[in-house]
Amino acid sequence: MLVKIPIDPVLVSIGGLKIHWYGIMIAIGLYAGIQVALRDAPRRGIDRDQLMNVALLAAVLGIAGGRLYYVVQNDPNFFLHHPAQIIAVWQGGMAFFGAMFGGALAVAISSWRWKIPFWSLLDVGALGMTIGQAIGRIGNIINGDIVGYKTNGWGFEYTNPNTFGPLNVPVQPASLYELLISLTLFLVLWNLRTRIHPEGMLAMLYVVLYAVSQFFIFFLRDNIVILGGLKQAQVTSLVVIALALPVIAYLLRRERLARPPETQPAETPSAAGEAAG
Repeated sequence: MLVKIPIDPVLVSIGGLKIHWYGIMIAIGLYAGIQVALRDAPRRGIDRDQLMNVALLAAVLGIAGGRLYYVVQNDPNFFLHHPAQIIAVWQGGMAFFGAMFGGALAVAISSWRWKIPFWSLLDVGALGMTIGQAIGRIGNIINGDIVGYKTNGWGFEYTNPNTFGPLNVPVQPASLYELLISLTLFLVLWNLRTRIHPEGMLAMLYVVLYAVSQFFIFFLRDNIVILGGLKQAQVTSLVVIALALPVIAYLLRRERLARPPETQPAETPSAAGEAAG
């Protein structure tokens, strides 16, 4: 089954101003992510007003990190010669690993600045990022800026001449796969949020699952191979997993050490008498 997408990436033009579908989806995704984070914050003792400050900083650093990481892994020489294109996020082109790094930096700064528990804030942020990412992928589908290899069967075919993807060429719908992955991750994390411990483990679970998903999905995505048959995002995925596992071990060890020592039950008088006899 071949799905043809004739949608122009630009929703409307007003004079020289162009409103892109991708920008709209990023804005909606940010709003949805903030609302999800606000829903979970009170249970963790995080002030909602403070969380709004964190969300603003995370949005700025997340978008900046996502764009800069995309620039680094996609022909940085071109962007050096066309620096104005570096900030053109409305044209698509965001590396979500970069957004994760930027968001984590925002959490670290906010935790220090407003005295918010770091690991609790990271868990809340993970919930917001997954739903926000899923909505943002709708913009990628419209843009055509995330595509898989050419296909003769199931896939997308972009027919609008302004598409960012290959025109009139059937391709694997990698952007749809990414959307489904993000939505699944959100549902998993949302259902585990009250059951998984210690604080910070929810975020680490998200990091590992997302990295694993990217390692496999990039076998279908049409990107440049850089190392041993692997692409940039796959190498990043392996590094992220390698860094996350020691953090998980640290969190589990810290929780185990924080538990009060188990005490032996006191002997009952009858038991003591039997022992004496």
